[in-house]
Amino acid sequence: MSDLIFDDIGSYPLPEGVTKEWMQNAFSKRDNDEKLFSVIRSAFSQKLGAGVQVATYPQFQDMNQQFLSIINDPECVEEPFKVKENSARILELDVIEEVAGDYRDKTGEKPDVRVCVTGPLELYLKDFGGTQYTDILNLLAVSIDRFISNSIKSAKNFNIRTVSIDEPSIGINPQVRFEDAELVEALSIATSYAGKQDVDVEIHLHSPLHYRIACDTPSINVIGVESAANPSYLDLIDRKVLEDTDSFLRVGVARTDIFNLASVLNEKYNTNVWKDTQYLSEIVTEMETPEVISKRLEKADSIFGDRIKYVGPDCGLGSWPTQEIAGQLLRN
Repeated sequence: MSDLIFDDIGSYPLPEGVTKEWMQNAFSKRDNDEKLFSVIRSAFSQKLGAGVQVATYPQFQDMNQQFLSIINDPECVEEPFKVKENSARILELDVIEEVAGDYRDKTGEKPDVRVCVTGPLELYLKDFGGTQYTDILNLLAVSIDRFISNSIKSAKNFNIRTVSIDEPSIGINPQVRFEDAELVEALSIATSYAGKQDVDVEIHLHSPLHYRIACDTPSINVIGVESAANPSYLDLIDRKVLEDTDSFLRVGVARTDIFNLASVLNEKYNTNVWKDTQYLSEIVTEMETPEVISKRLEKADSIFGDRIKYVGPDCGLGSWPTQEIAGQLLRN
């Protein structure tokens, strides 16, 4: 298991005194970049400090609006849903350049970074719901490919090691009307540039029910599974299918379903730990401990062995109560 790569999914708690509403306004109005950038840089530094080997840029924006606000801006597109190449930029990657530069100065090496982009299906569902306009789906995929290519080309002080397509609706959302072949085509378009680069291309799923869609997409080689909270998800995956398609897994080994974790404490202490916060730290001192996480990893390794390439928390940590507790989970 020595070759496993430790990453994270992206979102992270805000520091004390900073609200989601403030961040939303700061991103949209860009009238307080100094404070906004400070929050982003600090979160990225904390991930590196916790030992994350391939840290995702801190995600504080709505995963759909982050991209649709640009794609739906008439000034930023060549035609509807097809973003101009010079407009397809992820602000957070520009912001973390400074932190990455400091890291490079101290260690002599560029940090590895994971770039998470919202997938074409997820963006489509946000704007069009349960319809089936394949041409629009594919235009959104072209736009996502441009965000990815710009990100890889623009990186200076860090290496983009992983590109992850976030598609939580696959296998869960009954609104999905597209055939599997149409989804494979859209995902192939969205990962066209990344698939030709020296990077891993991952799909992050909330359910692995239709994981074969990813296996059938030649440019995707890593499938993310939220298996810490849902160990039975691993039963849905056939190791032989992974081997036959040369696909790997990104296995969730630490639970991030904070509301379920907190409910255990609520019951244990007969209180509301969101108000009576003294018990919240038990989530990382007694529940999601290094020992518990190691056992999950050993179980996954016994099933899939060298088909596991990445490990980390199930999902993002944006809903967690404090940066300190989230950081401790990463250290664990």
